[in-house]
Amino acid sequence: MRVAVISDTHLPSLIRTPDQLGPDLGEFLATADLILHSGDVVRPLVLDWCEQYAQIVVALGNNDNFEDPRMEPIQFLDIEGWRVGMLHDLRPEDQPVSQMIERKFGGRALDLIIAGDTHVERLEYRDGVVILNSGSPTLPHHKETRHGTVALLEIERDRLHAEIITLGPSEGRPNPGTAQHIVIEERRLISASQAGIALEPGEQPRPITRGVAL
Repeated sequence: MRVAVISDTHLPSLIRTPDQLGPDLGEFLATADLILHSGDVVRPLVLDWCEQYAQIVVALGNNDNFEDPRMEPIQFLDIEGWRVGMLHDLRPEDQPVSQMIERKFGGRALDLIIAGDTHVERLEYRDGVVILNSGSPTLPHHKETRHGTVALLEIERDRLHAEIITLGPSEGRPNPGTAQHIVIEERRLISASQAGIALEPGEQPRPITRGVAL
């Protein structure tokens, strides 16, 4: 199953839909079986725009002042046997995983945690859990409107490939994002890379930031 993960679209703003930045995000979403949005949508028209490509499930962001049946404060999903928890704000992202799960997800057993809010991409495998922040496709690293980052999950029963993908470029506005990937097989880290650099087996990608339904 191919799952597209996005966050912090913050539209409409200077642009109304991602089409005004170019076709990149739409072309990416068109490859997905499911879209997960980890919050700060701002207006439901963005969800409608995404849903032309695939079903969308959304976590409520602090700037999402509307109600929508596709959105909940925390989303729990089971995808091919992988237990997924998604919310908007995971800060601090460096807290111990057990503490993170207890404080943010009520102690529920999880294999994959998805969050947003920081606008900075993050991908790591820590204490048996994948932690993913896809960054923002429209306001990466809180810079002015431009192409940013998204994430792709390719999920099978005993295998997970997670990847941060940089979109664009946007003319005159460099994408500050960093491409990364990890592969988990039978709950073990098999390979990882960051910005095209292969890491040794078991070596973690350097975190970029410091800081279906069940």
